[in-house]
Amino acid sequence: MIKPDLTMTVPDQLGAVHFVGIGGSGMSGIARLFIDAGHTVTGSDVRESGNIDALRKLGARIAIGHDAANVGDADALIVTGALWQDNPEYVLALQRGIPVLHRAQALAWLVRTHRLVAVAGAHGKTTSTGMIITGLLGLGQDPSFVNGGVIESLGVSAASGSDDLFVVEADESDGSFLLYNTAVALVTNVDPDHLDHYGSLEAFEAAFVEFARNAGDLVVISSDDPGAVTVTGKLDAATTGTRVLTFGEDPAADVRLHSVVTDGPVGFSVSWQGHDYSTRLRIPGRHNAINAAGAFAVLVGLGFDPQDSLTAIAAFGGTQRRFELHGTVGGVSVYDDYAHHPTEVAAALAAARTVVGNGRIIAVHQPHLYSRTRLFAREFADTLEKYADQTIVLDVYGAREDPEPGVTGAIVADKFTDASHVAFVPDWQEAADYLATIAREGDFVVTLGCGDVYRIVPQLLESLTRARG
Repeated sequence: MIKPDLTMTVPDQLGAVHFVGIGGSGMSGIARLFIDAGHTVTGSDVRESGNIDALRKLGARIAIGHDAANVGDADALIVTGALWQDNPEYVLALQRGIPVLHRAQALAWLVRTHRLVAVAGAHGKTTSTGMIITGLLGLGQDPSFVNGGVIESLGVSAASGSDDLFVVEADESDGSFLLYNTAVALVTNVDPDHLDHYGSLEAFEAAFVEFARNAGDLVVISSDDPGAVTVTGKLDAATTGTRVLTFGEDPAADVRLHSVVTDGPVGFSVSWQGHDYSTRLRIPGRHNAINAAGAFAVLVGLGFDPQDSLTAIAAFGGTQRRFELHGTVGGVSVYDDYAHHPTEVAAALAAARTVVGNGRIIAVHQPHLYSRTRLFAREFADTLEKYADQTIVLDVYGAREDPEPGVTGAIVADKFTDASHVAFVPDWQEAADYLATIAREGDFVVTLGCGDVYRIVPQLLESLTRARG
């Protein structure tokens, strides 16, 4: 995989920009903003998608398949860290001396004149960002934003607004979240992840300390997550001129979450400056009450009315690929969720448990990255066995990594204590057919992973339909 130079100076003028992998949720959102800003936008991807259709309607020229000819007369190439070094468009850009920018560098260039709200954390970023955006819109504001997932109520993951505020989901996976000139930083948690990039937990936490220290006006950070607490302790001694607000269930939190009710869509109260405010969201899960508390802290930290802020946040209806229902066949409901870390898997399945009733939960888990699968195989197995009634494990989605000998989905399945609760089925059609034999009326099927596991959903629904004649 390529290692973009995050230290390079971005040109003052970018002109025509070409996106390699333009169809992804993050890249497509940034491309949309470049179009809104008047730039000529071209791009390429390996397959057609709804994101590509939408960009074409806005004027982007997009090719399917990677070819050097796609670059055309572009003045800059925009890439992600998932790009391989032999990509012909990347190779041509290097040969021509065309600046190659990581997508975060391009986004930082776009937001340079705005007041930036950046949301970072190992989990909860997309939902928390969506809640802040929904809250601001409900409060009568018109922010620009780029989120990692499509906000259901808006139908887009990015938009240009007329206000000074710009809200972004900031990616910590490769350190690029340190590029932004942030005014308000929200840290949802600092649960260890991406250690293939950082090398150690200490380096991972140090990056979040730097991210928070870079915030010029306000840091909002979890009071419950151990890693976030460690980061906060280092801010107390080193940060000057920046307010720090904590949120969570800890009694000492500035925004204290309490009275959480998980019977369906989650309800809760928050205490802020001696007053309690209550609401019920449109989505389930205790973790979403925590996400909402963080979003609330951002809004009140920006000076908005507490009750109005919470009411506006409650209108959030979710984002695509976050416990998203795709269909029901014979009483079996099939959901898809982006969860790809043990903590996220636990949160997604715990949320499903609150609404499944007497049905069972069947997880279809696609491990993501060979390194993460190797490092967390035991944690994935323990989590899936605890929260799901049955689990089907697919093979690893390698993304930016080369295969590792002996690392397959089998190493997760093999760590279950009760083998009758799990099956490793690497062939997708066989997995779909197997699911159809074990699912029964009232069950929830949840696909889990941030790779391409969502593509198995039509096969699952088709197999369920065939099995029920």
